[in-house]
Amino acid sequence: MFRLSQFMRELLEPTPVRRAKPPGPVVIWNLIRRCNLNCIHCYSLSTDVDFPGELTTAEVFRVMDDLKAARVPVLILSGGEPLLRRDIFEISARAKAMGFYVGLSSNGALIDEAMAERIAAVGYDYVGVSLDGIGAVHDRFRRVPGAYAASLAGIRRCRALGIKVGLRFTVTERNVESLPEMLALMEAERLDKFYLSHLVYSGRGNRHRDADAHHRTTRAVMDLLFERCWAHVLEGRPTEFVTGNNDADGVYLLRWVERYHPERAAHIRAKLEAWGGNASGVNVANIDNLGQVHPDTFWWGYDLGNVKERPFGEIWADLSDPVMAGLKQRPRPLEGRCGACPEQAICGGNTRIRALRIHGNPWAEDPACYLSDAELGLETRDVAAVA
Repeated sequence: MFRLSQFMRELLEPTPVRRAKPPGPVVIWNLIRRCNLNCIHCYSLSTDVDFPGELTTAEVFRVMDDLKAARVPVLILSGGEPLLRRDIFEISARAKAMGFYVGLSSNGALIDEAMAERIAAVGYDYVGVSLDGIGAVHDRFRRVPGAYAASLAGIRRCRALGIKVGLRFTVTERNVESLPEMLALMEAERLDKFYLSHLVYSGRGNRHRDADAHHRTTRAVMDLLFERCWAHVLEGRPTEFVTGNNDADGVYLLRWVERYHPERAAHIRAKLEAWGGNASGVNVANIDNLGQVHPDTFWWGYDLGNVKERPFGEIWADLSDPVMAGLKQRPRPLEGRCGACPEQAICGGNTRIRALRIHGNPWAEDPACYLSDAELGLETRDVAAVA
């Protein structure tokens, strides 16, 4: 996760550079695979049916104890649609009582007034709701008529109860035209956060990777996000702009700073290198609905172990798996363009699952890096035009 607002605030009020290491990984926990929608880019291939073998309440509680022992600081409760789990509020309340930062990742369509009140009563630290565009654009992605209206109503109910809520938007060539309207919606609804996710080739997202935003489009998207975020920073707004699943965003921001704020470039570079880019297998973990542990949410199909059989901390620390050993290595054993890139310290090699999907090799170059060879300082290679 790339916290754009945090880095832009450093341009106005620089803070000391610290390489703080979290005590344990953020865990994104897909508690249920069932979903009331049928999104075309779903990484978990969810649908509106029950899936056998999911963790019971007692098993979830035991795993939560293991996560606490492993010093996990953050739980993001996800799905499918987590609100379809009958025990979701029992799980959430226990997580809060144990001292976890607890987020809820929802599509928002099930948040009626009663549900919003139950969400408020839990006291989630953050509720993220996914929208893929305005109106019919969102409904087309979710393949359910009326999904946009239901989700927006859920967002408004949460906001009215003082819940910290934000939008999540996965950008592709099929919905990129909605980005300005999405940003306007965030401002009009006075929402706390805007999370822009680049498409990852996993689940249904892998089937639709032909619709991934082309490099030129990605640059235009990031330029607009930089412009809007910088305006919020200058106005002193406490909003957050965050991107995910393309750590080249950090390098692209550095080039923006070098162009417009060169006096802060060295400081921002140091901050970006302290951040370190891609955190899969290091500071981000995933547990799926069956208890399988993965390097992050997009690695479904690559299992590291099951929390029903081994404690999470033991699975996470096990370096006998060659992919986990490589993900935790610094620098990572990257190859191709990523291996030659002088900005590895910032992006960490970007999203390794894309390389695995496209090349069959997790250490090959990430095809979604949208910076040119010249921008990266790859002077020994032919400079390719930005496609």
